[in-house]
Amino acid sequence: MSHYHITSKEQYKQAYQESVENPEEFWSSIAENFQWNKKWDTVLNFDFSKPEINWFQGAKLNITENCIDRHLFERGNKTALLFEPNNPSEGAEHITYQQLHDRVCKMANVLKNQGIKKGDRVCLYLPMIPELAISVLACARIGAIHTVVFAGFSASALAARILDCDCTLVITSDGAFRGSKTIDLKGIVDKALKDCPDVKTILVAKRIYAEITLTEGRDYWLQPLLDKAETICKPEVMDAEDPLFILYTSGSTGKPKGMVHTTAGYMVYSAFTFKNVFQYEEEDVYWCTADIGWITGHSYIVYGPLANGATSVMFEGVPSHPDYGRFWDIVEKHKVNQFYTAPTAIRALAKQGAKWPKSYDLSSLKVLGTVGEPINEEAWHWYDEQIGKGNCPIVDTWWQTENGGILITSLPGITRQIPTYATLPMPGIQPCLMDEKGEEITTTEASGKLCIKFPWPSIARTIWGNHDRYRDTYFSAFKNKYFTGDGALRNAEGLYRITGRVDDVIIVSGHNLGTAPIEDAIDEHPNVSESAIVGFPHDIKGNALYGFVTLVDGEGSEKLKKEINNLISEKIGPIAKLDKIQFTEGLPKTRSGKIMRRILRKIASNETDSLGDISTLLNPEVVENIIKERLS
Repeated sequence: MSHYHITSKEQYKQAYQESVENPEEFWSSIAENFQWNKKWDTVLNFDFSKPEINWFQGAKLNITENCIDRHLFERGNKTALLFEPNNPSEGAEHITYQQLHDRVCKMANVLKNQGIKKGDRVCLYLPMIPELAISVLACARIGAIHTVVFAGFSASALAARILDCDCTLVITSDGAFRGSKTIDLKGIVDKALKDCPDVKTILVAKRIYAEITLTEGRDYWLQPLLDKAETICKPEVMDAEDPLFILYTSGSTGKPKGMVHTTAGYMVYSAFTFKNVFQYEEEDVYWCTADIGWITGHSYIVYGPLANGATSVMFEGVPSHPDYGRFWDIVEKHKVNQFYTAPTAIRALAKQGAKWPKSYDLSSLKVLGTVGEPINEEAWHWYDEQIGKGNCPIVDTWWQTENGGILITSLPGITRQIPTYATLPMPGIQPCLMDEKGEEITTTEASGKLCIKFPWPSIARTIWGNHDRYRDTYFSAFKNKYFTGDGALRNAEGLYRITGRVDDVIIVSGHNLGTAPIEDAIDEHPNVSESAIVGFPHDIKGNALYGFVTLVDGEGSEKLKKEINNLISEKIGPIAKLDKIQFTEGLPKTRSGKIMRRILRKIASNETDSLGDISTLLNPEVVENIIKERLS
């Protein structure tokens, strides 16, 4: 039987058991739900020691046929992408599957006319406008490898990525709207390309209608080229293991890692997880607030939803523009059924209080999701009560750029949910916890380093141009296992809670302390908006704990420091108390909302002369203020 759509606890148990006992049969039955030019010869060949991983070997397909063409007969007039612009008065744009097909074919033909062919790398540096999703699909249509760079990265970060995978064409726009600001994307691209001599062509979409300079023979307005292009473009037949895209993720050290995702396995897994994690039904309107510049946007705005014939909302703006009701206005206006966002956004919205969500009709919501980091308990309850009104399951999804799709999560209405727990692995995912000696911990209740014992279809196959780094980073710590870099604990029921990066586990006086539970405790203080804990060297304890704390309002005080430590003492134990607490106006964050604890660790340890490039942060100015406050 096909386990493509799991709708009960029994089905989950049966699917999970089959996926472990007969993984090839299991994934073969899931893959039968797609359109293939040629079926696979073998489902799986792998060797983690090399590491080499091949799924659906010998199969031929094109992912865009599965995301677009096969829906045209039944869903041609259904909205595929629902574009919600930065400025609400501009009005939403509904792009049907038929329109998407025509626009993707036109864009694919433009790329072909510029000499782009199968295997070439194309860099997309665009705001969250339809052209971004369309460009992603157009590359896939002709077998070009897309690498999307989030349109908030600096010129040097953009240049590093273009050079690393040798892109020859860049698609950008004259600029981007971000709330009440505009960003000069074309200027950033021009600056980046001073270091990228191999880029032959820049295609420029009009968005903010800014005056920009076009370099003769290199830069072209995109629209006139699209106007002349045909609406038919035969899809390139791809091998199952041909690269689909490269997506860069920052390493804890050194330059960013270009994770390579291939075609068939990624398609099968992103589609399967989308269907089940969000329990998507035919008429639903689904909205993931991420940017396509991140893996979440690749898998759960573009490929996963479209492979299921879904309606996927694409949002250009920010949650605070024109006011803090923006998310809830969109939910009400489009009757959104599934809503997927990051804990950092939830905390920012919760800080504004309940009046905003109360002003809107959120009754269409069926499933809420979180992604990007483990959600703290206080934010979980606010989300549950104010947004879900206590009757929307929350899926706290754990996965990484390297994974291609969600690995551990509850399934709405099917498996148990507990605040702060990702809970159970998806079918096909075999997690295990490892101890300091490198042995697997076999007791149910345990904490350790989280590894995965067996490949799943959307695991990244390599780091572009550096397979040794891929092996060393993910497969050298534990023999024949993929090491996630995260710590986790498993409770007596066998449910998993992610405790943060392993380098966010601090050993204080011989005790392993995960930072996430301590931060959770602090965040329960009514005047704490957000916190981050790092370790710093201590003569007696080895390490001590340093807390950076942002308040809801008012100034920090000795009394407040005492209250925070009492909370920690109460929730975790005196061992977890903070030696130092610094009140800050904000915390340094990446563009996707992750707190940059690496920078905070350096500040806490007084190593501020080796912070590295902070220009790609969302708020680099915060770092300078934290350093000033620490020194004063």
